Amino acid sequence: MRRTANEAALSPERAIYLRREKRQRRCITLCRWGFLLAFLALWEGAARLGWIDSFIFSQPSRILQTYVTMAGEDLLYHLQVTLTETLAGFLLGAAAGVVLAIVLWWSPFVSKVSEPYLVVLNSLPKIALGPVIIILAGAGTRAIVFMALAISLVVTVLEMLSGFRDTDAGAIRMARTFGATKGQVFRKVVLPYNIPTLFDSLKVNIGLSLVGVIAGEFLVSRAGLGYLIVYGGQVFRMDLVMASVIILAVLAALLYESVVLVQKLVGRRFGHA
Repeated sequence: MRRTANEAALSPERAIYLRREKRQRRCITLCRWGFLLAFLALWEGAARLGWIDSFIFSQPSRILQTYVTMAGEDLLYHLQVTLTETLAGFLLGAAAGVVLAIVLWWSPFVSKVSEPYLVVLNSLPKIALGPVIIILAGAGTRAIVFMALAISLVVTVLEMLSGFRDTDAGAIRMARTFGATKGQVFRKVVLPYNIPTLFDSLKVNIGLSLVGVIAGEFLVSRAGLGYLIVYGGQVFRMDLVMASVIILAVLAALLYESVVLVQKLVGRRFGHA
């Protein structure tokens, strides 16, 4: 086997290790795609042989035909609506959550007073507040974005506040020894230390924001993937329901990978993430 220029500059053991890791990554990728293709083939075969009810569970060929039909209609419009609402709720939730976490870290008294309420709000099913949110924000896009914001906000506050509190105490003491103010301690020590925590929170919240948007679209919407799912169930078009669910799964994966990509870019630029 020919060795590359980079491998030639490495020790033989290191080169063997890198080749083994490369083969393992390829194997993992092949297994992932193989599992997916096997699942789709089994699903299609079971539907054609009558092992499952294709009306209820649909089948890949019918879903593919549904995509062709939807592409000629308004699929991109519904996808755009859901994506816009998700990003709006996600960005608002992340920004407001970080600001509130800073406030709670800055004031231990306010933090101790607020903590029980934050725990209760975090455990409360947000869908139960749907009617209240609709009344407050109105039946439309604002209510849907508010639902996404409500789901992601508290999680961001709790995760970031926990990260702020767990910042290296030695580094904070050293900064204070040199006369740093509380604001300087936060900017120079606490915030840089918690960049990884921020991105971990964003990875979780991008999915939660999508969940909130779909829940909101179930309640009040005339467009979006959640609307298509509800409409498909009402008119017994299960192909439409399954097609929309698959699009949601792909969208969730792409949004998550987008956050991972931003984290890598920030890590290369600042060396913190």
